[in-house]
Amino acid sequence: MIQVKNVTKKFTKWNEKKQKEEFYADENISFEAHDGEIVGILGPNGAGKTTLLRMIAGILEPTEGCVLFDGKSYQTDEINIKMELAYLSGNTKLYDTLTTYELLDMCCRIYKMPKDEIDGKIKEISQKLQLDSFLYQKIGDLSTGQTQRVNIARCFIHNPKYYVFDEATTGLDIISSQIILDFIKKEKQKGKTILYSTHYMEEAENICDQVIMIHKGHILLTGTPSEIKKQTKTTNLRDAFFALIGGSEDEK
Repeated sequence: MIQVKNVTKKFTKWNEKKQKEEFYADENISFEAHDGEIVGILGPNGAGKTTLLRMIAGILEPTEGCVLFDGKSYQTDEINIKMELAYLSGNTKLYDTLTTYELLDMCCRIYKMPKDEIDGKIKEISQKLQLDSFLYQKIGDLSTGQTQRVNIARCFIHNPKYYVFDEATTGLDIISSQIILDFIKKEKQKGKTILYSTHYMEEAENICDQVIMIHKGHILLTGTPSEIKKQTKTTNLRDAFFALIGGSEDEK
């Protein structure tokens, strides 16, 4: 289980008068994601999703609040948590000069997988994510969809317990997107804890057990897709979001 407790992130920027200003990317965010559950973090660009997920993944440190993984925190157990966690964003960069196989081999070694198990594990993941046709091609020669599937394979290779996905299917074709979504669903069935951020409301409605709608760094509403649609008297999550913010004019 992942517990996010009163997490806040404050940044400082310079305004047009060359004065320092403080602003909150996220403020007082709290929720839980349980084992065997996909929790969607939904909102438009600039809502605070990426900052929130980076704090959960241990890339950024919260200004206030904490994140717990089955009761463990980064402050006391950072290495063990990160050994059990996979983080993926839509713009995660890979080593262009490595082949798919070489990258996955490197990841296996980073996670201290026994050497005699590495080849079998890579080929197992390759088959599941349909990487076989470009397993020995350099990553720099792959399409966007192929590269993102390699990125997903990188996340799955060490069999983590916790997944943090930030816009994992943005810009992908329908086939690549479906391969990734199907694999995520299978990981859920194994009891994994999955956070899934997206601005594709239809996608979230298809795979998420719980949904957290976030806007301007604050949680608007939390519940199952059905509960949210019922509370907002709408028929889909897109309309539910606009109902919560008072219409599309708020987005301008």
